[in-house]
Amino acid sequence: MSYFKSRISIVEDNHAIREGFSLIINSVSDYFVVATYDNAEDAIKNLKKDRPDVILMDLELPGMNGIEAIGIIKKENPSINLIVNTIYENSELVFQALVAGASGFIAKNSNHSELLDALDEVIKGGAPMSSKIAKMVVASFQKNPNSPLSPRETEVLELLAKGKSYSMIAQELFVTKETAKSHIKNIYSKLQVNSKSEAIAKATKEKLI
Repeated sequence: MSYFKSRISIVEDNHAIREGFSLIINSVSDYFVVATYDNAEDAIKNLKKDRPDVILMDLELPGMNGIEAIGIIKKENPSINLIVNTIYENSELVFQALVAGASGFIAKNSNHSELLDALDEVIKGGAPMSSKIAKMVVASFQKNPNSPLSPRETEVLELLAKGKSYSMIAQELFVTKETAKSHIKNIYSKLQVNSKSEAIAKATKEKLI
């Protein structure tokens, strides 16, 4: 019976971490490390030869950074799963990596079982991430609880953001056009903006809509 092993590549510029991860992964029969790299450019160059199922990707690399590399790899090979190994549980970097196509995250100081669990999970179609990162992702989808806008104003702004005109907003919310306009005036004043595009930009940035 032929036994299928998942092929793993490691892109990590810290030699000790690279070797440590490699030893852990090769110690189990389900996986083997096809290649390790200390920069993203070489990993990308050898993708066809290595044919990895999963790549463990560092974010801080010499030359091209991990986020840029994830974007390039996913574009060329959508089926490759990328797990970010990072010391940063920094929301901005985490979101950039997710948007670029990362499937999950592990901390650089992950122990033996955390690393193997993350690989198992990603190969089964899951998205491994620490509870801290998962909380951050959930929070990003929640609206700002300290919004200065009333629920009705939030509704009006969401419709504006969808490109609806004053008349359409009035119709949809069963109010007069004058009422819709007065809501919009209040929104501008509360957000201290002077135009629709400024209001939408600020509300999006501050997660008010």
